[in-house]
Amino acid sequence: MEAKNSDNLGRREFIGMSGLVLAGTFFGPNMNLVQKESPVITIKKAAATAKITATKLRGNITVLEGSGGNISVLHGKDGKLMVDAGIGVSKPNVSAALNAISSDPLKFLINSHWHFDHADGNEWVHAAGAKIIAQEKTKQHLATTVRVVDWDYTFPPAPKSALPTVLFKDEYAMKFNGESIQVKKYSPAHTDCDVSIYFPNADILHVADTFWNSYYPFIDYSTGGSIDGMIKAAKFNVERTTNKTIVVPGHGAIGNKAQLIAFHEMLVTVREKVSKLKKQGKSLTEIIAAKPTAAFDAKWGGFVIDGKTFTSLVFKGL
Repeated sequence: MEAKNSDNLGRREFIGMSGLVLAGTFFGPNMNLVQKESPVITIKKAAATAKITATKLRGNITVLEGSGGNISVLHGKDGKLMVDAGIGVSKPNVSAALNAISSDPLKFLINSHWHFDHADGNEWVHAAGAKIIAQEKTKQHLATTVRVVDWDYTFPPAPKSALPTVLFKDEYAMKFNGESIQVKKYSPAHTDCDVSIYFPNADILHVADTFWNSYYPFIDYSTGGSIDGMIKAAKFNVERTTNKTIVVPGHGAIGNKAQLIAFHEMLVTVREKVSKLKKQGKSLTEIIAAKPTAAFDAKWGGFVIDGKTFTSLVFKGL
């Protein structure tokens, strides 16, 4: 486990840690997999040996990067609270990172949504002592068989011990280690069960996959995702932050309000361009050829999703 300042987390290093170098490899322009192995399998394999990097933020909050989605950890006399659990096979390295933060016992885990790169570690985190908190639809997805078409993968029901037991519909609040933690559900965006987690004393907002810092985001239409919802969530995130707020994205380096604004502007612009072309009767192939993401590809297209794939995702939601 390494401790680093978030400013030193470059794009190449983050991709290497996460084992998610999939841009343009697994998805073709029509969102059909062009390799036999689902990216879910590839990502899980890589997570078994992924290096976990710890970045201390403000107060007693640290972010762990490397096991799927970013994990926030609040520690103190009350114990440890995690936001998201990463991928299950990362348990040894995530456990070591948690122990390096402090010897405080695990008490709570908040799931930001149901996806495997954020909730696959639920079972071992629960076994380590954490009570799992989640929006009610997160439990529904985890408890049933779910087919994510764009990943060409069918997720079986999670074990009972991995399921959240403290559920809420719209909002949840709790006091822990001096923080009055505020959890709020978004309208369907990345999925239909995304939530934000705000630590007001530290002024840290964990927005998970409603914000991919400097990367095009994935939108899971199989479980209620929406491009318009992503735009709405991005606008909400901007409005909820100040220039001092630390923003924890689902993927990418720790962010701020200015980066949230840039993300929102990118989403709005690409949606407008794709929508205009679609209303003109253009096919997906023709729209991809028109390169509606060209102005953004250098900045946003270097991770899991490239410009062609993001164009396909936006087209699919219009």
